[in-house]
Amino acid sequence: MNEMELYSLWCEKAVDDPDLKAELDSIKDDADAIKDRFYRDLEFGTGGLRGVIGAGSYRMNIYTVRRATQGLADYVKEAFDKPSVAIAYDSRIKSDVFAKQAASVLAANGIKVYIYPELMPTPMLSFAVRELNCSAGIVITASHNPAKYNGYKVYGPDGCQLTLEAAEIVLGKIESVDMFGGAKVISFDEGLGSGMIEFISDAVIEKYLNKVSEQGIHTDLCASSGLKVVYTPLNGTGNKPVRAILKKIGINDVTVVPEQEYPNGNFTTCPFPNPEIKEALELGLKLCEEVKPDLLLATDPDADRVGIAVPSDNGYVLFTGNEVGALLLEYICAERTKLGTMPADPIAVKTIVTTDITKAIAKEYGVKIVEVLTGFKFIGEQIGFLEAKGEENRYIFGFEESYGYLAGSYVRDKDAVVASMLICEMAAYYRTKGISLLQARENMYKKYGVYTHTQKSFTCEGVTGMQRMKELMKMLREETPKEIGGFKVTEFSDYIASVTVNTATGEKTAITLPKSDVLGFILENGATVIIRPSGTEPKIKAYYTTTGTTKAEADALEAKISDSFRQILGF
Repeated sequence: MNEMELYSLWCEKAVDDPDLKAELDSIKDDADAIKDRFYRDLEFGTGGLRGVIGAGSYRMNIYTVRRATQGLADYVKEAFDKPSVAIAYDSRIKSDVFAKQAASVLAANGIKVYIYPELMPTPMLSFAVRELNCSAGIVITASHNPAKYNGYKVYGPDGCQLTLEAAEIVLGKIESVDMFGGAKVISFDEGLGSGMIEFISDAVIEKYLNKVSEQGIHTDLCASSGLKVVYTPLNGTGNKPVRAILKKIGINDVTVVPEQEYPNGNFTTCPFPNPEIKEALELGLKLCEEVKPDLLLATDPDADRVGIAVPSDNGYVLFTGNEVGALLLEYICAERTKLGTMPADPIAVKTIVTTDITKAIAKEYGVKIVEVLTGFKFIGEQIGFLEAKGEENRYIFGFEESYGYLAGSYVRDKDAVVASMLICEMAAYYRTKGISLLQARENMYKKYGVYTHTQKSFTCEGVTGMQRMKELMKMLREETPKEIGGFKVTEFSDYIASVTVNTATGEKTAITLPKSDVLGFILENGATVIIRPSGTEPKIKAYYTTTGTTKAEADALEAKISDSFRQILGF
């Protein structure tokens, strides 16, 4: 069918949600709006579904959710003898509706469903899958995207996001499901009444919090440290669990940003509810000027990422995800070594775009660094490899530059609850030593050198956006830049071809990581540029690493290289 035929079909069949009917009526004379909603289906991959909420096959709505869930149901019924699925959802618009629709489809297919009775962080879904021995998990979230988005993430029985192989099987199942009438559905109340749908108990939530608290190192010092915190959940899921875990370890002086305390899928005070960007933290920073805390803590809507700001001579300064992750790694390594709790042959895991200062820290403490592709599922996968050998205790920490951290093996996804706890504990510990987090960062740079890492995103939205991203990656492969920012490219890595090429000699080295649409450039001065299309957003992302004897020197070099690369991309 073409777009207009699909539009007519939806006008006839999409009757279960009055919001969709109103939207379809409103675009009847707008050919571009119709095309944008129907020119393709939402793509299902290892990140599940993610898209704008609304009517159409290229939107998040009850029909695309039902269709995806029927595909997942068909998969788990084939793969498991007694399949069960855990479900969680965040504060986004229609998240609770989509979660209940998914539960209703699974129950209609004879699959046991465990669903949280209220919104919960993404890591608590990973925990529930493992704790309840489920075949799969679903979390309805679009993480830190703007309010118009929602998403549908699927997890495997190990608590990691679905593997590429499993995602391809599920995609095949989804494609055979008719959008209207192809999914089996019963009412949510009917599922509850029959016992096919069951609410996850408070005992599971408490066990999760206990597992989080077990990752502490100096939690005994927190209550007497005098640490003062301002916290914002950015109108998301972190409010209850983050405050509960801070209270559990004795950090009681916590002021919550009132406008961002309670769930609000419209995110009226932070259009981009992403703790990576300063605009999302403006209200928190304003409150800091009144409260004068030692730390501003911010979690994203599904509480798997956390950002911080700390006091300086010029107000409050934001730390990057790389800086927080490196500080946590240094803290964990130093203090566990002192206490004698470091395991034999410890392992830390990072993504290929995450700071290389970790390698210097790891060398100092005899820790092995394992590098993986971008995506926290690959960090979770490494924990699984260790678990299979009975060696999961060797894993001490994992993180990615995009503000995702995990200590402990109790979940297999980034966890802002444990990260919030460890950040606060680290700040409390240093406070008892008369050291601020700002000073701790400077001490780290003095010890290991100054590293600057930045990530620049280039938006490619609309019908032509995906094609433009493909063309840019093709151009870089076929017309590989010989220099960036005036510095020669000495090595070029293509993670789809699984090869690194020495540009001077032509010598090729195999890349042993799974194939991925990622390109990397190493420059003659040691700087690096990595580029990849986002798997969840209409963006192409570039990551820059520079070093220098001072931060100003490293920053100036980054500005030069990133501006040059932007021009190469044509933005």
